[in-house]
Amino acid sequence: MVSSQGSRPRVGLFATCLVDLIRPSVGFAAAKLIEDAGCEVVVPEQTCCGQPAFNSGDRATARAIALEILDAFQGVDYVVAPSGSCAGMLKRHVPELFAGEPDLERRAQGLADKVHELVSFLTDVRGVTKVAARFDGAVTYHDSCSGLRELGVRDQPRKLLETVDGLTLTEMKDSDVCCGFGGTFAVKYGEISDAIVAKKAANVADAGAATLLAGDLGCLMNMAGKLQRQGKTVRVRHVAEVLAGMADGPAIGEPEGRS
Repeated sequence: MVSSQGSRPRVGLFATCLVDLIRPSVGFAAAKLIEDAGCEVVVPEQTCCGQPAFNSGDRATARAIALEILDAFQGVDYVVAPSGSCAGMLKRHVPELFAGEPDLERRAQGLADKVHELVSFLTDVRGVTKVAARFDGAVTYHDSCSGLRELGVRDQPRKLLETVDGLTLTEMKDSDVCCGFGGTFAVKYGEISDAIVAKKAANVADAGAATLLAGDLGCLMNMAGKLQRQGKTVRVRHVAEVLAGMADGPAIGEPEGRS
């Protein structure tokens, strides 16, 4: 595929539902990071990645959503999402929806081959080794399940965080253990989800860092909610906001006007 601006790859930003509805600043931070990596960013009209329907067994709805995505992102070199779970859905599971249908399966695999989680795209595809950002204070990092287990995202965010001026990374215990969100899991199994996030919140607090980071907004909202209900002062942000130098606004779950 030939990029529209010479040698600059054309990247379709898959913004995700939660970013669009709850935390648009993550989308703007992702766009900045991608542009800083020498790419052109476009944001095709989009809705959901289809994961809630897929995980609930509603393959017909997931398939209908996937067909819209195939059309929307057909003219880009890469599809990048600031979410391991959404990227995992597009890369690992969308092709499953069209198994046995050669033309559609080929299109779905073509999409999957272009899909990357944001920080993995920056480091593994574009070769970014340093960001021009500053963030004063200690942070701890949670490895979201889909990003870690489906896409192998673990070292990439840590490597870039180490280059942020003023930032100190303090690892928490069991950073790779689930936060209890799991999308529809948190709705169907509320008590189990709450028990899991309670353990995660304890590990976050024990790390002693003032800020918690992760790469999935669903996980971040779940952990932020539990920490706030427990009266903890840990602030919660998406890693893209810190890497882009755009972490001067309210943290997740905080009212507007606080910085």
